[in-house]
Amino acid sequence: MNGYFDHNATTPLHPTAREAWLRASEKHWHNPSSLYRDAGIASQQLESARERLGSLIGAEAERIVFTSGATESNNALFATLPREAVVLISAIEHPSVREAARSRSVVEIPVNADGVVEPDTVKTLIAAENPALVSVMAANNESGALQPWREIAAICREQGVLFHTDAAQWLGKLDSSHLGECDFITGSAHKFGGTKGCGFLVLPKEDSRLGFIRGGPQENGRRAGTENYPAIEAMVTALETMTSHLDKVQSQLRDDFVSTMRAHFAPLRVISESAPRLWNTVLMVMPAHDNLKWLTRLSRRGFSISTGSACSSGKEGSSVVVTALGASPEELKRVVRISSGWETTAEDWQALAAAFVEVFDDLNRGGRGTV
Repeated sequence: MNGYFDHNATTPLHPTAREAWLRASEKHWHNPSSLYRDAGIASQQLESARERLGSLIGAEAERIVFTSGATESNNALFATLPREAVVLISAIEHPSVREAARSRSVVEIPVNADGVVEPDTVKTLIAAENPALVSVMAANNESGALQPWREIAAICREQGVLFHTDAAQWLGKLDSSHLGECDFITGSAHKFGGTKGCGFLVLPKEDSRLGFIRGGPQENGRRAGTENYPAIEAMVTALETMTSHLDKVQSQLRDDFVSTMRAHFAPLRVISESAPRLWNTVLMVMPAHDNLKWLTRLSRRGFSISTGSACSSGKEGSSVVVTALGASPEELKRVVRISSGWETTAEDWQALAAAFVEVFDDLNRGGRGTV
């Protein structure tokens, strides 16, 4: 049984990525910036990986900067904007966008009742605020709700405004071949089977902004420091592998799980249930009991879930999405997130549902859970 249901926080290293990392570490461990033959081969391999990533996301290779992950990429993006810049960000952005954007003048884009940004709202706010940048994530990390990033990117192009999408949750789960239509894209390898500490930032064509990490000339002078080619190779290989699975995507296992849960728990609220969502994600408000009690008791039974974004965990009422939808503080304490992976089976989903029932009975017998 596979009891791991926190893939939106991080994924296990995929076997193909591990093999790619080992191969690159053994054969091409040299510094790509050095001048001797083996270093030149490492540099060629690095640029080949950049080209392959560009093909996967529909962006020119020269636009791609390799980083340590989406958090660095998001921070770097906002750091390059003028101090006086106005930026529009959605009310459901990841903490690495929300916190980084605070260094500028931020206007939040509200979401509708399904937790989705509406393009017309973005258009209205652009006219009213004259922003330097609009940032709307591709898929929400908590609810899984898909955002209309292509429509918003088109609106921003028409209005002459730069557009950024944090694609950390979209990559490896859905077709990424049109992401290059966005001016800025950020992503993290460990969200789709690559290694931790590796990611990328895609910049606009002919971007002339100064480097965000100063030092050597690496990454066309944009990010100094010796490139981690083995991790980059593992990341691109993982994304190639995940992309080859996209024809197998189906959300029936998720929906069957929800149906089973509803048969035992009433009322059970599924956030963004009416919106298009990632096939692997369910964000639920349980009808009773503190979410940390659900998490710890399920963990004892071999199941790993979360209470929302791992980057917000430990904060009281940390669900950004449920907060944006106007939930009460009491509801926030009952939020749990389930996120599966490619290897999760129907049996795994149903075993998790059965474990929820066991935990519910345990909590009710203990008389310690209702909040």
